[in-house]
Amino acid sequence: MSRRNPVFAMLLGLCPALAVTTRVDNALGLGAVVVLVLALSSLTVSLLGKHVPENLRTPAYIVIIASYVTVVDLFLRAYAPGLSKNLGIFLPLTAVNCLILGRVLIFAQDNPPGASLVDAMKSGFSFFCALVLIALVREVLGAGTITLFAVGPFRGVLVIPLLSENPVRVFGLAAGAFLVAGYLKALYDRLVSDEETGERES
Repeated sequence: MSRRNPVFAMLLGLCPALAVTTRVDNALGLGAVVVLVLALSSLTVSLLGKHVPENLRTPAYIVIIASYVTVVDLFLRAYAPGLSKNLGIFLPLTAVNCLILGRVLIFAQDNPPGASLVDAMKSGFSFFCALVLIALVREVLGAGTITLFAVGPFRGVLVIPLLSENPVRVFGLAAGAFLVAGYLKALYDRLVSDEETGERES
C-alpha cells in the first residue's frame, strides 16, 4: 500500500477531493486532469528547471502548470462541456493544486525526466484513486447510484436497488464529504499501521 497517498496520508488537495466527489464521473474527470497535468508539468520542469534562475523557479513553475491546465480546460469545454461545467471552478484551480506544485518543487526540478514522470504518475494515480473512492462511497450511500460516462446506449447511470429509493442524503452534502474522508483516512491509517507492524515482525 502506498504510504504517501496525497489525500489520506498528506491531506493534500482536500478542497477538490471534497467538493467534486458527489458523483463518480466528476471524480474520474478531475482525477484524470490532475494525472495529466502533473505528468506534463513534471516532465517539463525536469527538462527546463535547471535553466531557470533559482529566485524565479516557483513563479515559472506555476506558469508552466497553469499553461497545461488552460489547455486541458479549453479541451474539455470544447469536447466535454458537461464535465467541464460539473467541475466548475475546481478545474482551473488545478493550476494551484498543492500536490502538483509540491511534486514539481520537491522532485521534478532535481531529477531526470524519466524518474520525474514515474513519480508524477504514482502521485497522480494515488490522488485519482482517493477521489474515486470518496466519490463512490458518497454517491452510492447518498444517491443510490453510480454515475459514469454515457457510451452508446448506456446512459451512464447505474441504479442500486433499495439504496436509490432510500438514500442517506447527508452524504451528498459537505458534512457527508467530511465524514467519508475522515473514515477512509482512519481506515487508511489502520491498514498502513498493520502493514508496518507485519514488516517489523517478519
